[in-house]
Amino acid sequence: MNSVDKVKELCKEKKIAISRLEKDLGFSNGYIRGLREGKFPSDRLKAIAEYLGVSIGYLLDTEDQTSQILYEELDGVYLSLAREAQQSGIDPDDVRVIIETIKSIKRARGE
Repeated sequence: MNSVDKVKELCKEKKIAISRLEKDLGFSNGYIRGLREGKFPSDRLKAIAEYLGVSIGYLLDTEDQTSQILYEELDGVYLSLAREAQQSGIDPDDVRVIIETIKSIKRARGE
């Protein structure tokens, strides 16, 4: 199954119209259907993976099934927070510092 087929399958599973995905991501109407080789440019593949909440490896079929299952089990709240941080231009290193700070506070409290 190629990347385009995977995107179509995921959209069907998640009840997202392909046209909605195209519109939300700023692609032209019929863009996905028009990809004859079943491959996306890397920038669009990344945007689609983020939109559908899967990894690029999953869309490329280079990721093992166990990794994908763990990724899918990640709570949607955490994914939405990660997306919000990314969209807000928050540096990943800053997020790591915040997480370590929270962990340190919890350890100090004995949690």
